[in-house]
Amino acid sequence: MNNDNIFEFQIDEEHAGDRIDSVLSLLLSEYSRSYIVKLIESGNVFLNEERIDSKKLKLKDNDNIRIVVPEPVSCEALPEEMELDIVYEDDDVVVVNKPKGLVVHPGAGNPNGTLVNGLLYHCKALSTINGVERPGIVHRIDKDTSGLLLVAKNDNTHQKLSVQFEEHSINRIYTGVCYYNLKEDFTVDAPLGRDPKNRLKMAVIPDGRRAVTHIKTIEQLNGYTLFNAKLETGRTHQIRVHMAYKHHPLLGDMVYGPAKQKFKVEGQMLHAGTLGFVHPSTAEYLEFTVEPPKEFTQVIERLRND
Repeated sequence: MNNDNIFEFQIDEEHAGDRIDSVLSLLLSEYSRSYIVKLIESGNVFLNEERIDSKKLKLKDNDNIRIVVPEPVSCEALPEEMELDIVYEDDDVVVVNKPKGLVVHPGAGNPNGTLVNGLLYHCKALSTINGVERPGIVHRIDKDTSGLLLVAKNDNTHQKLSVQFEEHSINRIYTGVCYYNLKEDFTVDAPLGRDPKNRLKMAVIPDGRRAVTHIKTIEQLNGYTLFNAKLETGRTHQIRVHMAYKHHPLLGDMVYGPAKQKFKVEGQMLHAGTLGFVHPSTAEYLEFTVEPPKEFTQVIERLRND
């Protein structure tokens, strides 16, 4: 089995006393809660080297957990009627505003109901470069991150857009809320890779892939900060990991932030608000901006008035 499908981590005191299914649903955020329970009940989860089958087990400090996620069976994504917020569309590309909580493409634990299923219904055809499970997907944003996603309708467009991503010429600016007051703007240039101590997470590691994030403060919010993050590179969980590395984890981030959060929000406060690229057919530079969703702005107002 591919090692990427085996995840190991050690429980810290913040998770001690919590049920194992609750902890795993936080750390394996790309999988549905029902799939996590299925993994436990089918004997794919080990607690201190012993196979378990109860989702109700309470964890202790320093417990070791190993999760074996079976190789997904390839399954063609099928069209599903879905309400989509299309920001721009032509014969080559679609720019869609993804809501928070929506998974981008099908995978283990999320066989349908994803953005890709809705796009297939809307567009009828998408690029095939990433296979039948991820048609059209040139890049991803996390399930609990809202905002703009660029989708390719054909393979030629996909290839040209991929070059722009590889050259880091795509303009991507996110808005987020982090813990504590940011005293100044800064740039994080720190390589990212799979955390060797916890394969459920990404981390800053010496032999990781280069990752650069530019942070600009917008507003201080009574012990939190509203900020913009401009991506120079686009690694998995890049902003979330870089901000935690700088001791300013995102509010609501249960993977890279504190487990016990005083100010309760559902999922990390992160919104992909600006996306700019050179159109692969016309060579025209296009840029789009969407405001954060209502629930995002409501949290900001609560922090201002706290």
